[in-house]
Amino acid sequence: MPAQARENVTARDRLIVALDVDTLGAAERLVEGLQGLVTRFKIGSQLFTACGPAAVEAVQKRGAEVFLDLKYHDIPNTVAGAAREATRLGVLMFNVHASGGVAMMRAAAAATVAAAKELARRPPLVIAVTVLTSMDRAALQRELGVPSSVEGHVLQLCQLARQAGLDGCVASPQEIRAIRNNLGRDWVIVTPGVRPAGAQADDQARIATAGAAAGAGAHYLVVGRPITGSPDPVKAAESILVEIDA
Repeated sequence: MPAQARENVTARDRLIVALDVDTLGAAERLVEGLQGLVTRFKIGSQLFTACGPAAVEAVQKRGAEVFLDLKYHDIPNTVAGAAREATRLGVLMFNVHASGGVAMMRAAAAATVAAAKELARRPPLVIAVTVLTSMDRAALQRELGVPSSVEGHVLQLCQLARQAGLDGCVASPQEIRAIRNNLGRDWVIVTPGVRPAGAQADDQARIATAGAAAGAGAHYLVVGRPITGSPDPVKAAESILVEIDA
C-alpha cells in the first residue's frame, strides 16, 4: 500500500472536502474556516479552471493537502505531461479516467514516478475514475452502450487500472465492497457521492452515508455540498467525522 494511504488512519485524514467554488477567495475562506478539523481538500475542474495552480498553492500554504480532481483523459503522451505537472505541484493525489485505457494509465504512472524521483519527493497517488456517481445502470447501458452492470464495469476498469500500475480508484459507495473483495485491502478507494442521512442526492445517482461508505471499506470520502453549502460548514464537517468514526 502506498505510504500516503498507510498513514491515513484517522477519520480526520479520511475526509476530503470538495472545494467546488468559483473564486480563490471562497476557497481560502472554506479552508481557513475548517482549519484544525479538515486536513485534505479536493480541487476540481471549476476552481482549477478559474484560478489554476494558485488554488493548489493556497491550500498547501494553509497546511492542508490536495486531491487534484481533473480526471485526465487524453492520449498517453498528453496525460504523461499532465501527470508530471501534477507531481511538481506536490499534490497528495490526482486522477485519470480508466476508460482512457491501459497505455494511457501506464504513461501517467510512469511519468509520476519519474517526476517524483527528479524532485526527490514521494510520488502522489494516481487513481482511476471508474463510473461517475451521476450515472446509473440505465444511463450506462442506454447512453454508452455498456452491457454489464455498473458494478461489473467498475470492477473491469479497476483491474485495468491495477494492471497499469495505478494505486487505486474513484468509485461510488455502492461498489466499495465488491472492489475491496476483488482487489484487496491495499487498493485505495476514493468515494464521492457521500451524503448525510436524509440529505438531498442533488445530481448524484449512487450515494451512501459517510458511515456506510467508511464501513464498506472506502479509504477516502469526498464530501462537497453537504459541508460547503451548509450554513455552518464546521458543524457539518464535525457531523461527517462522527459518522466516519462510528
